[in-house]
Amino acid sequence: MRGGRGSSEDGRISAPTPKAVPPFDPELGVVLAALGQEARAPITPENLAARQERDAVSRPRPTTEELRAEGRFEVTEYRVPGPPGSGGPEVTLVSARPAGLVGPLPLLYYMHGGAMVMGNAWSVLPRILREWALPLGLAVISVEYRLAPQARYPEPLEDCYAGLVWAAGHAAELGVDPDRIVIGGKSAGGGLAAALTLLARDRGGPGALGQLLLCPMLDDRGSTFSSHQMTGLGVWDLTSHATVWQALLGDRYGAEDLPPYAAPARATDLSGLPPTFIDVGSAEMFRDEDVAYANAIWQAGGQAELHVWPGAYHGFDGLAPKAAVSQDARDARTRWLRRLLAQSDAR
Repeated sequence: MRGGRGSSEDGRISAPTPKAVPPFDPELGVVLAALGQEARAPITPENLAARQERDAVSRPRPTTEELRAEGRFEVTEYRVPGPPGSGGPEVTLVSARPAGLVGPLPLLYYMHGGAMVMGNAWSVLPRILREWALPLGLAVISVEYRLAPQARYPEPLEDCYAGLVWAAGHAAELGVDPDRIVIGGKSAGGGLAAALTLLARDRGGPGALGQLLLCPMLDDRGSTFSSHQMTGLGVWDLTSHATVWQALLGDRYGAEDLPPYAAPARATDLSGLPPTFIDVGSAEMFRDEDVAYANAIWQAGGQAELHVWPGAYHGFDGLAPKAAVSQDARDARTRWLRRLLAQSDAR
């Protein structure tokens, strides 16, 4: 295992108290204000269970038939062996691809967001299929990993790794190219994607063509300037951050020796990673940890494309999809994927 870096006695590094904050994009600010205080209230240990119940009801979970969209997509659910030796349950993989495409397709292996405590593999697929799978000719696998606090680290990550190993080993059955797998995710799913790429590198597991990290949640310590700068603003701050990391890590929360597979920002060796796309908002707490991760990849001799969207808060493109900055963000992600796939075709 490649180790993490040190921290203060309580597992966190103090950050200076900010005196100013970057302004929200005007279009995004209107949407944020319309959410109301209840929707923006932080997650706490006391309300976590209620928030999970509310999410299960409010987040649409399309059926397989709905995902097929009247025959536009082929959708299959697989239940594959879970992490070996763990005694854990099987892992559900939701596989989808544009109908009628033949030959091995590149694969986007995707982890959903939801702060490690919410979300599901089905609800993210309509947008991914519409925006990436159809125009780029991609197959997609969305992973239903176990959620905290019912599952602690490393169980969710091991679910994702078991699914990745199975998908690469069954590439012919799936109709995908095992040499053209892009590992991706958003928010907590982006953190899982980064951790999974590190874990696969260090275990000699399936290689990735690239990693797509959208506003990834990488650092458990809450020590960056932006994490303090944006406290109480936007839709995600230190209160929620501490709640979900403790839910995931349990007694290991704040531990100095926490491995980078639990929190990728702790990694000290980012060499040997595939081309990486990272984006984040300038007005969200994850800004500095995501910028630092891109910088560490560059310093290790790797390739990373970084976008910091001005005035954007966490999850801005989902909350305000019609805003100009949201459209620009979607376009940049698609261009990177198209370029990555074109470069692999040329090899």
